[in-house]
Amino acid sequence: MSRGTLTDTYVAAIQHDLADLPPDATRIGVVRRPTGWFHAAIDENLPELGPPTDLLEAFRDAEEDMKMQGFCEEGAHNAAWDQVGFESAYREYLEESAEAQAALSDLEERLSAGESLALVCYENTERKRCHRTILRERLEETIS
Repeated sequence: MSRGTLTDTYVAAIQHDLADLPPDATRIGVVRRPTGWFHAAIDENLPELGPPTDLLEAFRDAEEDMKMQGFCEEGAHNAAWDQVGFESAYREYLEESAEAQAALSDLEERLSAGESLALVCYENTERKRCHRTILRERLEETIS
């Protein structure tokens, strides 16, 4: 059996039929606190693969500070990402959290068994950086 495909997208793209996903892909949410409308667009959610709460709070605080300084939404988002060291902190979380490791192992097994997966969160990564991209890269590193 061949390995499943791994893609990612954001929830609004699914809702507006803009997401280019394989038709058989299981849509996996990777957010800490999904809304009801988020649940309606996905097949399941793995909150343990969302960024840890303390990192999200530090990021959101920095993002608000940037907006108060006059940054546009995207500029504030990306500047705050750099300021809090989001990528390295999230990668560290993925390696050190037992819950995240268990969820990663499950996704790796599903991909190896031929299931196609699409990781889903809120951010439109055409303009903003997102943990979902880091997560996809991390999975691609281990299954290739």
